[in-house]
Amino acid sequence: MSSISSAIGATKAPPMSASRRLRSIFGGSIGNLVEWYDWYIFSAFSLYFAQAFFPDGDQTTQLLNTAAVFAVGFVMRPLGGWLLGTFADRRGRKAALLLSVFMMSLGSLIIGLTPGYQTIGVAAPVLLVVARLLQGLSIGGEYGTSATYLSEMAPTATRGFWSSIQYVTLVAGQLIALALLMVLQQLVLTPAQLHAWGWRIPFLVGALLAIVAVLIRRSMEETASFKKAAHVKSPLRALLRHPREVFTVIGLTMGGTLAFYTYTTYMQKYLVNSAGMSKMDATSISTAALFVYALLQPVFGALSDRIGRRPLLIGFGLLGTLLTYPILSTLAAVHDWWQAFGLVMLALVVVSGYTSINAVVKAELFPAEIRAIGVGLPYALTLSVFGGTAEFLALWFKKIGHEDYFYWYVTACIACSLLVYVGMLDTRRHSRIVED
Repeated sequence: MSSISSAIGATKAPPMSASRRLRSIFGGSIGNLVEWYDWYIFSAFSLYFAQAFFPDGDQTTQLLNTAAVFAVGFVMRPLGGWLLGTFADRRGRKAALLLSVFMMSLGSLIIGLTPGYQTIGVAAPVLLVVARLLQGLSIGGEYGTSATYLSEMAPTATRGFWSSIQYVTLVAGQLIALALLMVLQQLVLTPAQLHAWGWRIPFLVGALLAIVAVLIRRSMEETASFKKAAHVKSPLRALLRHPREVFTVIGLTMGGTLAFYTYTTYMQKYLVNSAGMSKMDATSISTAALFVYALLQPVFGALSDRIGRRPLLIGFGLLGTLLTYPILSTLAAVHDWWQAFGLVMLALVVVSGYTSINAVVKAELFPAEIRAIGVGLPYALTLSVFGGTAEFLALWFKKIGHEDYFYWYVTACIACSLLVYVGMLDTRRHSRIVED
């Protein structure tokens, strides 16, 4: 089997069987799903718990407060990318993935059990921030380590396809969060019950799911690339000797992550707060669009295995630059369910050119001894600046009466990333994983 021959080079160990490889990919993916579910329930249920953690005010102000806390979680992501990335490069991908899922579940447990502002006052938002910082540390390390693990574990010829599973599980985590919200909204609880206490259910469920994720991840194999890598004492210092790769990660991430968070986590609020749609319609539109979007990731990933990574990135950059303003400005005036779904879906198809392959592109840029920190740290730094502030900036521009400034901001960031895509090498043909 040629799937790992180029990745293990001169090692004499027998190749990993296909069944063991698939079990490991499955284990990494399921744990990733649980982590992203825990991360996204904050955004999905913020329409209901915003009033519990902050003083009375209008809806936009309360959402602005929760968006600020959402952004605060991103502050810890670079630290998580550094600490857990270093841990993964020195102690193993598997150990780092187990640690990250534990921290994420602890954050969800804190949010689910914290009393509201009316009960404990300012301690409520303080505990909310603490929990979100812990989750930010976790997810900052999870992304880089998970991207590295899946890319190293995947067969060379189909690396784009298998690594795209990361965004399938990432989106699936958000999808499950939205699906649970729909069930609670329409079948189980009244709106009053959801606002009063029902929003706590998904956080407690997320904490329990971590037990399952830990059990599954314990059976994962360590990657051949890590086993044969010449481990360095200071991965961060070694990373600084690859400035071109670091700045490539920053440039290719900037527009993609901003577009992703705009059309996924923020879109539900945008449909309610700007387009004037009901919470139920906004939730169902987001859920349906994300379901189709998740199915698109392996399709685009497999396409990159045939034509290369760079054409897909350029396609996203070009279409994203041209279509962002028309899509967002039209959505603000749409009230029909199908029209809104079609516009959101169009945006997500465009974004798929980035999301389906961004993990493997980053992993293919770095040698094994610094791959986890190389993927995770510059990505997390860029994400904190652009993805983590997307909701806050969008709501702030709306509050000052210039919501269209946000449309131009997203467009400009995608255009900057397009310049990087045009100038970079195609990592499918110039992969550092192949050279390990």
